[in-house]
Amino acid sequence: MVTTKIVTVPHLGGISASYYMPSSYDSSKPTLVLVNSFTTSADLYTSQYEDQKLLSAMNLLAIELLGHGQTRTKRENWTYWDTAIMNVQVLDILGIEKAFVLGTSQGGWVTSWADWHVWLAIKIAGVIPLGTSMDYESERTRSLGCWDAPKNLTGSIDAWTTNYLTPDFEPADEFCSFLIDVGFGKDCGGEVRSFWTTSIKRNYYGDGGRKRARMAAINLRDRDGLLGRLRDVACPVLWLHGTSDAVYSVANAEEEIQLFANAPEANLKAIQGGQHFLSFSQPDEVSSAVIDFVVKWNK
Repeated sequence: MVTTKIVTVPHLGGISASYYMPSSYDSSKPTLVLVNSFTTSADLYTSQYEDQKLLSAMNLLAIELLGHGQTRTKRENWTYWDTAIMNVQVLDILGIEKAFVLGTSQGGWVTSWADWHVWLAIKIAGVIPLGTSMDYESERTRSLGCWDAPKNLTGSIDAWTTNYLTPDFEPADEFCSFLIDVGFGKDCGGEVRSFWTTSIKRNYYGDGGRKRARMAAINLRDRDGLLGRLRDVACPVLWLHGTSDAVYSVANAEEEIQLFANAPEANLKAIQGGQHFLSFSQPDEVSSAVIDFVVKWNK
């Protein structure tokens, strides 16, 4: 488990934003921001922190979304839009004026929104979505083989909704197993399964944990669609998607990549056998593609 640091940003009246850098910041290198997936944390990118080729080519900066890891706010209601603003404010406070952004699943949605924050003087040099969808949880995406978020999440949201205090709350084993199965793959191994079951239960323990888990699930199920906004993304896009992704399909990615009409380059690369959490299942292929993309567009 990585040890994150906290920086306070002003959005929502104050957010304690949790971030992790595996090595000291080097201003001579490009920076890659890493945005994690639903109910995971900065630990999702452990393989990348240990990749010396990746570390020698760029700074890595993982920022944990609202409701995830150690990021905290007093607000009980927030959206992915708030996380995107928070991320840009973290970059601003850390003095990073230009960055590439990589995000997995919900993190991929957030990366594609970050490009529009030119008013904060942060230049987004490129976005790298992994195993994501830019749409809301629509019938269109389900018809293309994506999961049914209302069916898969509503039961948990309802169970986590109460007016009573829940000091002993922790996510059920069934929820943890479901997330691990669809994210890391059913054959991910006992060590991975044990780590993430423990991590999810610990991070979302107690009444505050229940509220964060509930809002994170509501954000995923009820998020906005970005399809009409993708033409406003003006930086290059590299979309990486596993062929064994159990949540969002390659067929959906093939349709949505075409909507980045004003990006100088927008390519989709399907990675054979890749799971939903692609940086976990195929770390070498992801790192190689990321290095090539960053080297090409770091101008």
